[in-house]
Amino acid sequence: MNADEQGVRPFEGWGVLHLLLRARRGEPGAASLVSAIDAFTATDPQQVLAFSVLGARADLGLMALGPDLDALDRLAKTVLAGPFEPVDSFVSLTEQSEYASTEDDERARLRAEGEEVTEERLAVWRERADAYLDARLHPRLPERRVIAFYPMSKTRTPGANWYELPFDERKRLMGGHARVGRQYAGRVLQLITGATGLDDWEWGVTLLADDPAAIKEIVYEMRFDPVSARYAEFGPFWVGLVMPPADVLARAGLGK
Repeated sequence: MNADEQGVRPFEGWGVLHLLLRARRGEPGAASLVSAIDAFTATDPQQVLAFSVLGARADLGLMALGPDLDALDRLAKTVLAGPFEPVDSFVSLTEQSEYASTEDDERARLRAEGEEVTEERLAVWRERADAYLDARLHPRLPERRVIAFYPMSKTRTPGANWYELPFDERKRLMGGHARVGRQYAGRVLQLITGATGLDDWEWGVTLLADDPAAIKEIVYEMRFDPVSARYAEFGPFWVGLVMPPADVLARAGLGK
């Protein structure tokens, strides 16, 4: 990372912060959260999703992302100076998957399907791969009504140690895992961010949808895939209703 007057920016990807909060009702200063979010999102491409947390473990949450970790830190500290107590947080970076298909993989797929390997076909593949990579590294968060988030790691237990598997086997397993996820395209947006060395878990999974049943279905179905059934450990699950920050405050009993 480069630390200078421009902030703290990863050489690849953006910083992501999930912040879960408990409201201290009856105290002043809640409006500073709205001001902090407005100031943060005034700089493109910095983004924030505010949500009312379902259940009783927290009142509200924020998901913030952008290229500058210093800006993310300033946002968090400004919010925490208000009438809020942190319940949980997660720091991660957007990242490209090490198991993503390569051009050689595409050539092999075309040959296996009896298709001619042409520059035109490869150019279409490159364009699609570049768009996919950009969406992973520089996501634009859509307007969806429900957000779910959970951290996870791969297991290291004897007999199910993900990191003892050969790369080709891990890539094969992840390919099957990805095919399950693609069945929910259009219903659920999935953002996988990396936290190895940055937080207690190795990845964060954020799911955005309009239908909460779609989130339930994708998590349930993926748990039967070997990558999850045999090699995954999950942290706490958080789910919330996405709404404007002022509405989140009102829902939490803090007014505007």
